[in-house]
Amino acid sequence: MSMESIRLTQFSPGAGCGCKIAPKELEEILHGSLLHTQTCVSQSFPSLLVGHESKDDAAVFDIGNGRAVISTTDFFTPIVDDPFDFGRIAATNAISDIYAMGGRPLMAISILGWPLDKLPSSVAAEVVAGARTVCSHAGIPLAGGHSINSADPIFGLAVTGIINSSRIKRNNSVRKGDRLYLTKPLGIGLISTGIKIGQATREHCEEAMRLMTKLNDLGQELALMRGVHAMTDVTGFGLLGHCLEMVDGSPFTARLRVDDIPFIAGIEQYIRSGCIPGGTHRNYASYGHRMAYSAEDNTVTVGIPSGGALPDEIKFLLCDPQTSGGLLVAASPQACGQVEALCQTTCIGEIL
Repeated sequence: MSMESIRLTQFSPGAGCGCKIAPKELEEILHGSLLHTQTCVSQSFPSLLVGHESKDDAAVFDIGNGRAVISTTDFFTPIVDDPFDFGRIAATNAISDIYAMGGRPLMAISILGWPLDKLPSSVAAEVVAGARTVCSHAGIPLAGGHSINSADPIFGLAVTGIINSSRIKRNNSVRKGDRLYLTKPLGIGLISTGIKIGQATREHCEEAMRLMTKLNDLGQELALMRGVHAMTDVTGFGLLGHCLEMVDGSPFTARLRVDDIPFIAGIEQYIRSGCIPGGTHRNYASYGHRMAYSAEDNTVTVGIPSGGALPDEIKFLLCDPQTSGGLLVAASPQACGQVEALCQTTCIGEIL
């Protein structure tokens, strides 16, 4: 099998972060361990500053002297056919979790599952090489890893970072009146599905690649801003799912103005062509009942106890699973000027 004849996406049951377990099923899987965390871990491990009870982007552990270690892992099946680009995307996506906490990455180790009976090891080598270039760009070593022979190709990283303990940006520390910002446009899942079935244009393939390999390193600068209260990166659960994590369990809701949300230009053609990722439907089935749509001002309210149905186009856009998506940032009105200048974006909603 030649490199030119290999299409990695044909071995992928779900592209990129679209293969993530849906929020509803994940909650069932973690239910028992979450109960354990809430009752025991906080007492047994007081240095664990952030665990999985808040569904945050990474775990954070206090190591003293005002510093904390950040630890995360992320991996998935191929989202593009080119192995080098697959490695680049997977690495960018994994490192993003460190930036989403406001931290600085220190090093990464790789996670590789490879079907050696279907794909030669030389292709896997290209995947790892792509990841190494991104790690180098982020200023960190790809210091090792672990590999297995698996039925489907899987690749990602476990990443370690560091942060000043006072600058940790959780995903659920929003405050009433905060403004919301998104640093990358939506639509990656739709284009990824178009790539898999051969309907994506060259222009959209190039734009998707540019976005998915763009590091979210501005998270480090956002963490220095006193008025930035919360951050998360938008990945497999879509904008609505990750926005819900920001307000879930709090007295707040979030209101998103659809007209102000950035989308990849021309993304509507993929909706018309039926290039809807399976993850979109799983996402909506998991949390759609917590959303309410207002046609009057084209807004979606996130985090209500019981809502109504979203129009299909809104659902397909806002529940679209992103791979290596942008940062969702909650900041005070006083910090808006700083955030907008750094991120080159405009406000898309607010915390109510």
